[in-house]
Amino acid sequence: MQSIDQASSSKHGSNFWGFPLTHFSYFFIWAVINGYLTLWMEQVGHLNGAESGAVFSMMAGISLIYQPFFGVISDKLLFKKNLILTIAIAGIFIGPYFQWLFMPLLNINSYLAAIITGAFLSFVLNGGVSVIEQYVQRASLANHFEYAHSRVGGSVAGIVAALVAGRLFIWSPNSIFWICTLAAIILVGLLVFSDKINLNNASAAGDTSDSLNWKTVLSVFKLKNLWVLAIFYMGASALYDVFDQQFIIFFKTFFHTAAQGTLAYSYMTSAQTAIEFLLMFPMPLIINKIGSRNGLIIYGFITAIRIIGSALSPNWIWIIGFRLLAGLEMPLLLTSIMKYIAGAFDIRLYATIYALASNFAKQISVFIFSSVAGGLYDSIGYQHTYIYMGIVVAVITIFAMFFLKKENPVQAGERDSEGHVLR
Repeated sequence: MQSIDQASSSKHGSNFWGFPLTHFSYFFIWAVINGYLTLWMEQVGHLNGAESGAVFSMMAGISLIYQPFFGVISDKLLFKKNLILTIAIAGIFIGPYFQWLFMPLLNINSYLAAIITGAFLSFVLNGGVSVIEQYVQRASLANHFEYAHSRVGGSVAGIVAALVAGRLFIWSPNSIFWICTLAAIILVGLLVFSDKINLNNASAAGDTSDSLNWKTVLSVFKLKNLWVLAIFYMGASALYDVFDQQFIIFFKTFFHTAAQGTLAYSYMTSAQTAIEFLLMFPMPLIINKIGSRNGLIIYGFITAIRIIGSALSPNWIWIIGFRLLAGLEMPLLLTSIMKYIAGAFDIRLYATIYALASNFAKQISVFIFSSVAGGLYDSIGYQHTYIYMGIVVAVITIFAMFFLKKENPVQAGERDSEGHVLR
């Protein structure tokens, strides 16, 4: 029996390592584009603020069209790679697009360029991210590994992108897009040759009978728990992003010079990323012990404390202390939401639930709250705005604490059939 278990463990191990590399290659593209596209459009494309903003608005807006359809298609495909490969192959064209097509489109009409660029990048990034993440999550259920351990690859990608992309941009601005093309080629190779699924256990991750139909898909809108989860995500997770959008401006007010604030912010962000990276390893075991629903609730309260604490901080030392809590928040959220959706809903509809309750709802909320927060910053200042944000997050978290359904710990991959915590 022991040799069989060891053989099984070895097999699962061999079916694991491609997935962190998949996360790495995909989120490397994400980090480079989100980190340097604005700078490239300003210095190379010579777009003004409104024109650059239009590109990101198109990315966010068009993703709202992609996400519901991508969710349904992913649930139908299960482990078939048609959609995920299409997204990866589209990523290969990032380099050629910005090298040879963007500027001619810009010369025709700047907003035409914004629409086409937004539609293209949203297909690969804002819309495609849920396809990548749900695919790896389902693979983790079939192959018996923790999703968070694979997602470490995404955290490493952010660090590597920060080290590499800036130097490439200085050397040749267009090279940042060609490095994305290279990453997409690697991603395609991994999906085709490396990411193997234990198909004998595929039913643990969804419907293998191809019986999923539109009636079943549309039935998700009748689920009270879907709306509770969406409200929680629209409040807690969306305000997490809105709070961070202009945080650096608030942070710099605690320093005598902008240079001091920028340098301190850089060190603080690096420390936060390091904490996030380290906590990704033990977080699955922690969530398995406390439950993914409780993990989401704790995430919500920590977010509220971080926002309100930042508003009330007397100096930059306190600000940094509260900011470093973000290193705990991201592993907590990513691990909890993946396990919660698997354990609280019909596993056949995993991708649809994920796309609607998290990505779709969150994008709408970020769009609304970003405008509201921007106006409040100007009228009442950062501190008072942050206090209101924190109160909203706390109230919504309390709401979720009472109304969010408890997950099935076995279906969520938190415990075995005998109730023992999985390690």
